[in-house]
Amino acid sequence: MGSVNSRGRKAEAQVVMMGLDLAGKTTLLYKLKGHQLVETLPTVGFNVEPLEAPGHMSLTLWDIGGQASLRTSWKDYLEGVDILVYVLDSTDEARLPESAAELEEVVNDPNMAGVPFLVLANKQEAHDALPLLEIRNRLSLERFQDHCWELRGCSALTGVGLPEALQSLRSLLKSRSCLCLQGRASGAECRHSKRS
Repeated sequence: MGSVNSRGRKAEAQVVMMGLDLAGKTTLLYKLKGHQLVETLPTVGFNVEPLEAPGHMSLTLWDIGGQASLRTSWKDYLEGVDILVYVLDSTDEARLPESAAELEEVVNDPNMAGVPFLVLANKQEAHDALPLLEIRNRLSLERFQDHCWELRGCSALTGVGLPEALQSLRSLLKSRSCLCLQGRASGAECRHSKRS
């Protein structure tokens, strides 16, 4: 896919967005693009969109379908990726273990060595959304010692938390270009944001 590079003053990055079906990835993609609420169908294959983000960032976002039958092909999208955005449905407590297992498989792929990731806990506007602390604990994010990562709450419907998510992408991309030290005990690479 490519890698983070600078042409002039603009950073370009390949971003892969994964997660279980119905997590809201496609809705997030188009909300980030500035569209009003878009009615979506489950993605078969992928959607790809360019995004100009604040701070002179040019992103190419790959929204990969999350149905169980498509997940075996996820590894095909990881070569040359600069950052992973993993989206989960904060209201889907029953499938949280499945989501955690899929995240682990993706992060442990050889192509993901040193690649930072952002977990977006979508649907935080819902009254039955799990709090971020519980999501972090259930995903056992601390076990990913060799990766820089962040957890953010957001809402694809309202757009709440998406500006902060873009800031997280920017800081994680910077950590990638600095080769991300493993000083996890200091908390420098781990930031656990509160619900927006």
